[in-house]
Amino acid sequence: MTKWFHSGRRRDLCALLYDHGELRAQSAKSRLESHYDERIDPGSFYGTLSALVEAGYLDRRTEGIADVYALTDAGEAALLDHYDWLGERIEGGDGDDGDDGGDDADDGGDRR
Repeated sequence: MTKWFHSGRRRDLCALLYDHGELRAQSAKSRLESHYDERIDPGSFYGTLSALVEAGYLDRRTEGIADVYALTDAGEAALLDHYDWLGERIEGGDGDDGDDGGDDADDGGDRR
């Protein structure tokens, strides 16, 4: 996964677009604010959209005076790769991602 996708907001925005196909920027912002139960700074939000467009993960088109965004094939692939990775961890995969960072201590606790 590329570094741009490390942002939770970027992943959540891509998940919204995967679910809805395409959204106007303001609609996407409102949906994220409802999900987070807090206001998102407009400058930060539009910066997120721009970063995703520049990275090739979103397409932007103009409809009237509004910008409409949709996930690209590359964006969908990155989102689904992350979904698979997350599912492996949640559903009890082997947990071996090849990273031997040293934090593998077993405390015997159940994470469910």
